[in-house]
Amino acid sequence: MPRLRYLTAGESHGKALTATIEGLPAGLPVSQGVLAKQLWRRRLGYGRSPRMDFEVDELEVLGGVRHGRTLGSPVSVVIQNTEWPKWVDAMDPEPRDDLDQIRDSGRGEQLTRPRPGHADLVGALKYEYEDVRDALERASARETAARVVVGTLCSQLLDAVGVRVISHVVRIGGEAVPEDAPMPSPGDLDRIDEDPVRCFHADASQRMQDRIDWAVDENETLGGVIEVVAYGLPPGLGSHVHADRKIDGRLAGAALGVQAMKGVEFGLGFRLGDVPGSQAHDEITWTDQDGYSRTSDRAGGIEAGMTTGQPLIMRVVMKPLSSLDRPLKTVHIDTHEEDVAITQRSDRCAVPRAGVVLEHVVAYELADALLEKTGGDTVAEVKRNLQGYLDAVAER
Repeated sequence: MPRLRYLTAGESHGKALTATIEGLPAGLPVSQGVLAKQLWRRRLGYGRSPRMDFEVDELEVLGGVRHGRTLGSPVSVVIQNTEWPKWVDAMDPEPRDDLDQIRDSGRGEQLTRPRPGHADLVGALKYEYEDVRDALERASARETAARVVVGTLCSQLLDAVGVRVISHVVRIGGEAVPEDAPMPSPGDLDRIDEDPVRCFHADASQRMQDRIDWAVDENETLGGVIEVVAYGLPPGLGSHVHADRKIDGRLAGAALGVQAMKGVEFGLGFRLGDVPGSQAHDEITWTDQDGYSRTSDRAGGIEAGMTTGQPLIMRVVMKPLSSLDRPLKTVHIDTHEEDVAITQRSDRCAVPRAGVVLEHVVAYELADALLEKTGGDTVAEVKRNLQGYLDAVAER
């Protein structure tokens, strides 16, 4: 059973987003400033929508924290929507007698032309919506702001035991970082964030930016690939004993649960299908000083559903966003007449921002696996239990 669990609520243009997480140990340092910084990082990136300038994240910790430390009880945070006054009629949760007037006002217009690639049509069919806004509001990537808050709290726990999770962009619209380029370390995160597309390779970054400029000129959107790396993990997080306890399955599920993510690989990933076994695995060594080690990291830090102690390396592919200024063909859900899809304010390329989100969903899964291994109701107890396990490993 997972040690941690969380729930988010709220719609893209609703009054607020909320996030509640249960299971964090007592004693974690928490401040609104730390949470706000991570939400600010989520707004970074070349090719972002002007919407990012409107939707300023105003957050408040509602419970589970006292004087900057978690209490061990559920932590609840609210992120206010500063655009709410413009949407109060269109998104009012209360019954309204003036729906016809609201629908004629512009923001409350009934949307019946679903976008290919979004939740619009299938959500409307599943829940019997007459207005696809009922689907798109919750399916919007705006919800990931709440998950960044959850992941930030989990990152505080990982930091306490020396684990750091970073991300960087390795491909946008076909423009890629060379395969032999050096991988960034945790100390490089500020440099990554300073790059317009959060890329660690200067030449590739410029090519990616040029590709985004092309998308702007052509009214297109672009996807790409993000690499997430976790340093300092102990061996043995996750388990081989049952499918739902495997750490790679849990991480893949979490990543694919982020809007627009379509594929995940670890280490050499799909390239493992092209190489012989002698070039696919990580040979094991041992020294008196360092104990067990590996000569490579082709497995991406995971074997048989468990961390190996090597850096965890996973890559996630993000599809181009489905909100297009040059919309694709669709049909009205009420009349079935052919038309073009609705347009919504959207990024040309959200890959740089998505990397920050992925850092935090990965941090949640790793923190959950850590607590599964160590237990502990306080941060000090988690650290003691982990050190006891590592001492036992060193003696093997």
